[in-house]
Amino acid sequence: MAARIIDGKVIASELRARVADEVARVQRAHGVTPGLAVVLVGSDPASQVYVRSKHKQTQAAGMASFEHVLPADVAQIELLALIGKLNRDSSVHGILVQLPLPKSLDTETIINAIDPAKDVDGLHPNNAGRLAAGLAALSPCTPLGCIILSKSVHASLEGMNAIVIGRSNLVGRPLVQLLLNENATVTIAHSRSRDLAQLCARADLVYAAVGKPEMVRGDWIKPGATVIDVGINRLPGPDGKDRLVGDVAFAEALEVAGAITPVPGGVGQMTVACLLVNTLRAACAIHGLAKPGV
Repeated sequence: MAARIIDGKVIASELRARVADEVARVQRAHGVTPGLAVVLVGSDPASQVYVRSKHKQTQAAGMASFEHVLPADVAQIELLALIGKLNRDSSVHGILVQLPLPKSLDTETIINAIDPAKDVDGLHPNNAGRLAAGLAALSPCTPLGCIILSKSVHASLEGMNAIVIGRSNLVGRPLVQLLLNENATVTIAHSRSRDLAQLCARADLVYAAVGKPEMVRGDWIKPGATVIDVGINRLPGPDGKDRLVGDVAFAEALEVAGAITPVPGGVGQMTVACLLVNTLRAACAIHGLAKPGV
């Protein structure tokens, strides 16, 4: 029997609706409108699409949206000055600098300049350290989305064997910490791990975030396992147009897994929705309000 397909589009839509309800409640009860500032440097087409989507969804949730577009050759001191201004702006509760940045800018310096309380990408070392220590923190949006998608299949992840393939600061490492917070038993693997297929075969939960198209094969998957595919890779299609594929060989895994996310239409849908969650949580924390119900 083919696996259940986890519909990220539907789950993200439901999450955005819950965020909008909570935003309206916080506005009514406390007069606080969560605000998200997105900074885009340069004119990368993919980044422009992401930023437009974030702007649209932020406004749809009833939040304030602030966009700052800077030229690709902006001096680092100017970008740092803008971040300093946003850190001091009381109407801004979340700051997101769209990555990747031009090579002339030092990404680590830029991320470290963001106020950790407003770091809705969850990349500041303060937030990464708090997450690793099991403390309350803003965590990166994609791993947060992975957990929510997993919980759409399993009421609890406690005691389950999970494997995370990929160790990036954006996905792999924080996802491991979030899974540990859910009391899962976690293996972290990567492209150089030995016997990767055998490691996968023991896992109830498989998270593929390695950036290699269709690397995880169907015969690696334990029958009935839940597979969350974080990869987005472009391959040439038969008609000359690019096609999007994940890090998992979808058609093969579909025959073995219990549930699986498609690419596109899976994890990618959740990332912006979780950005709204983080902005709402940041606004409540900054104003000393109770944690919102999302």
